[in-house]
Formats: sequence, C-alpha cells, structure tokens
Amino acid sequence: MKDFDVIVIGAGHAGCEAALASARLGCSTLLLATNLDTVAFLACNPSIGGTAKGQIVKEIDALGGEMAINADKSILQMRMLNRGKGPAVYSPRAQVDKNVYHSVMKQTIENTPNLYLRQGEAVNIDIKQNGEFSVTTAVNLQYSAKAVVLCCGVYLRSKTIVGKCIRESGPNGFANAQYLSDSLQKLGFTLRRFKTGTPARVRMKSIDLQKTSEQCGEADVRPFSYVTKSIPATKRSCYLTYSTEKTKEIILQNKHLAPIYNGSINGTGPRYCPSIEDKVVRFADKERHQIFLEPESEDTCEFYVQGASSSMPAEVQEQIYHSIEGLENVEIMRDAYAIEYDCIDATELDATLMSKKIKGMFFAGQINGTSGYEEAAGQGIVAGINAERFVHKKSPFTLRRDNSYIGVLIDDITTKETVEPYRMMTSRAEYRLVLRQDNADMRLTELGREIGLVDDTRYEKFLYKKQQIETATKELFTVVSPKIYSPLFDRKNEVVNNAGLTLDEMLRRPNITAKDIQTLGYLKNVTDEVLEEIEIESKYRGYIEKEKAVIAQAAKLENKALPAKIDYMSIDGLRIEARQKLNKIRPANLGQAGRISGVSPADIQILIVYLAQRGSK
Repeated sequence: MKDFDVIVIGAGHAGCEAALASARLGCSTLLLATNLDTVAFLACNPSIGGTAKGQIVKEIDALGGEMAINADKSILQMRMLNRGKGPAVYSPRAQVDKNVYHSVMKQTIENTPNLYLRQGEAVNIDIKQNGEFSVTTAVNLQYSAKAVVLCCGVYLRSKTIVGKCIRESGPNGFANAQYLSDSLQKLGFTLRRFKTGTPARVRMKSIDLQKTSEQCGEADVRPFSYVTKSIPATKRSCYLTYSTEKTKEIILQNKHLAPIYNGSINGTGPRYCPSIEDKVVRFADKERHQIFLEPESEDTCEFYVQGASSSMPAEVQEQIYHSIEGLENVEIMRDAYAIEYDCIDATELDATLMSKKIKGMFFAGQINGTSGYEEAAGQGIVAGINAERFVHKKSPFTLRRDNSYIGVLIDDITTKETVEPYRMMTSRAEYRLVLRQDNADMRLTELGREIGLVDDTRYEKFLYKKQQIETATKELFTVVSPKIYSPLFDRKNEVVNNAGLTLDEMLRRPNITAKDIQTLGYLKNVTDEVLEEIEIESKYRGYIEKEKAVIAQAAKLENKALPAKIDYMSIDGLRIEARQKLNKIRPANLGQAGRISGVSPADIQILIVYLAQRGSK
C-alpha cells in the first residue's frame, strides 16, 4: 500500500484544480483517472466561460488556480457576453481547442512537484481505524491517504443513451466507474440520478456556411488570467443558424421515440440546457431556435452543434440535423447522446465541501449535482485547498456569497436542495455589481496569497495594479475648470456647467469615458485594465455603495454561528418543516439557515431568541 497525504479521484476539471491546489500547497497527492485521456477533457461544448461562468474562471485564477491560464493557452476565439446589459453581468467566453486544452493541462499536472498522475478506476473507499482512508482500484492496487477528494464527474454508473441503444459508458465512449457508487452508499451517502446530454459533432466541409451568420471573436477582450499578457487574434470562427418548422415537425412526429418521453431516461435533466426535442415540446410557440456551430479544435474539421443536444435514435437525429438551415447535407461524425449518472446530495457537505459525517472526505464537481466545467473547477480548487488544510490541521477556508460567485455556488448547493443539475447564473448572485469579472483579482488575490497559491510574480502584478487603482482613484477628485472640459462635453453632447467638475463627476456622465478623461491630460500612465475598473466604480458608485451596505447588514446574520449540535426538533415555536430542514442540513450560521427552502423569516427570529437565551444561560 502506497501512502499519500491526499488522493483525488477523477481528473476532470474539478479533479485537476483540487490536485494542483493540494500538491502546490505541499501535500503528496495522487490523482486517479479512469483513463489518462480524460484529463481535463471537454466532454461537451468546446468552450470556457460564459454568463457567470466567466466570472468563476477569473476567480479561480485570482486564487492561484489553473483553468484560466490553460484556457488562454488554447483559445480559438474570445468574446465578452452581455455588453449591452451593463458591467455587472459582463461575462468573458472563449472557444478553446479541446485537444490543446487537454494536453496542456495534462503536461502541467505531470510537471507539478508532489503530484502523481495514475490511470486507475477507484472501486472502493474504506476508513481505517486511525481515521485515514484506503482506496482500492479495479486492479486491486491500494493507496492510503489522510484526505480524499471525490471528483467523479458524470462517470458513476453512467449510461449513454441514443434511442434504444443504451451503453454502460462514460462520455465520448470512455469507460465509466461501475463500483464506487456502492462504496459511497455503504458509507451512508444518499445518491441521486441526474442526466445531461450533448449534441452531434458534424463535418465542417459538409456545412453550407452561406446560409449561416459568421461569429468572429472580439479583439478588445482581455485574457481570462491576470498573468496572461494578451490573447491571439481569432483562429476559427463560429456560425449562427436556426432550426426550422421542419425540425419541429420531425421531432413531434417522433416524440414517442425520444427517451426523455418514453421512459428510457430516469435521471433529472438540466433546466437551462434542454435537448432540442425538449425545447420543441416545452416551447411549442417558438417557430425556431438558435443553433451555434462551434469548432472543436484546429486539428480537426469536427464542429459542435450548440443548442441541438439530443437522445433521439440515430436515424431521427439525421433527419433533425438535415432540417436545420445550412445543415441540409451535413455529415454527422459523432451521434448526439444523453448520459445518466449518480451524484450525491450536496446538502450533506459543509462550506469547505467536506462531508459533515466523514471528516477528511471532500466532494467537488458534478458529483455534487452541478453542471459545467467552470462550476466544477471552482469547487475543485476550494476542495483541494481544504484537503491540504485538513491534512496539516489548519483552519478551514471558505468563500462567501459577498466575495465570489464560487461562494454563491457552494452556498447554494450545500444549503438548498438541488433537485436538478445546478447551473451558475448571474441572477443567482444578489451582489453581482460587486462581484464583477473585472475585479476578481482585487477581491480574491490577497486570499490566494494567504493560502499560499499566489506566487511572487502574480502577487507583484496584483500590487502594481492595486497601487495604480489607488492613485487613479485619488486623482478622480481633481477639480477641472469648464474651460478645459467644455470642448469635450460639446463633442460628447453633454451639458456644460459654469462650475468646475471633479473627474469623478465627469465620469458619471453617460457619454464620458475614462479614455476621454485621458485626452484632457489626466490619468496618465494608467493601463486600460485599470481605466475600465475605475470607470465602472465611478459610474456605478451610488449603486455599489448601496450594495455594500446590504452586504454589511447581511453579515450580521452570517456572523451569528449556530452550534453544531443543536437539537432543532426540541426548539419550541419552529414549524415542523423548518425543524426537519434545519436538522437535516445543519447550517453553520443564521444567514445560511435563512436561505434554506422551508425556513421562514419567522423561524429565523425564533432562532435569534433561542441563541440569546442560550447565551444568557
């Protein structure tokens, strides 16, 4: 038996971040993958980022993680989503080369000290008398560790489904994990059955691109990582097309063959990423649906048909895809399929992603009922950090709803019962004006430095930017006379006052930008990145201050800890539902308690009185 500090089971996006964090913090770490070709594999869409997801990628980077750096190395094109909706929801998204993404991440893992990458299927986890863990693989190798991080993705007892063809396999034809589910159930974990899906991959040369709209990348988008200097120009374009009335007709005629409607699929699917057949049925009033054609890699002509995932029989899939504009003669290279898999009830975890019942056992990624590469990686870095801190007996590390999207994500899945695959969206974050994509480094780099993941090079860059922001912010309160700013205001159709204005007051005008201020001779030697940030802070200062006041008020509840061994069933005044939910989830504080479905504001008031009486005694 070989001994490690930490064993990470699964080498997807959660597993990679968990293993890298653990190893970089000094733990001898074993990363087990069922197949080394699955390391950081982009099993579904060949992209990183997107609405809310882009914010998570930047947060991982600010903490010292790898996803952003790896994405920047494999970019095919990049865009900033939601430009028309305001900076609170700006979200970077990149098409990446899925083959490069996999190989570069695998190289990073292979070259990281303390980290051992091993192909092997974990089939059993035992807890030894000393509290450590023993992990056995399918070929009967045994490894022991002080902490285990389970990042099994969609591989636990997974089945792929194409019509009546149901295979015991993981995504892309990879072998699944057949036995670990039984081991988790023996350890007392509740398993659920979730479902997701992926569309067909088609041959680019068989697409009639004249019938589509080309979608190029944008040149003015900054890289995901704060240490990447720049991103390349667009290497490959995407294309926009639409389903047709014929698509709808084919699906409705063959609805009885769809596994999601004929009972072949038992797992719960994602609400926000439905299959094309589900879209047609659920949104019957829609005449057509958007379809994006996305390149998978520079070294292949395979294109991903975003928006047209399906589990229909292969012959029906052919008809569906041929009915889409521009795909009339398309050649399918890989069939679309649905995939069912086991996952746990994440309310059995605390905010460190450690099991409440088994100390030293952590979970991250889709095994927690989430969906998406970015959500998985965000959980992975938190679980990896806490596995190291558990091994070295340090205080736990947690993120909050008011300092990160990752904090919102973890709080949601550990306090609110997830009955379907969870997807992060900007609407889930109540403090999104504070949690912007442009300021993730200002929010989290200091935390990453304290933990030990932020190196000197990254930290020096952070300190330089911080100093520039502080200097520029002070300069914003310089008063400028009308003589100087009048020509600019005239050009920009802004009303000229007969009094001096501070640069801050000028920036609050809708048509005035920080670049305009520079033309007046101010804010010299300030980088474009800093200009963008101070402009947002200035234009939205009143709203940001209101949001911070709400955060301060909410902190009063977050700081009211609830004792771990409270017997909620014995507290008079609490409704039965509240007692049951509180007893099951066992929130760490009043703030978490208030976010549990079934716990009302009146229940929280009763808990406040209970804590006060308990304190007086």
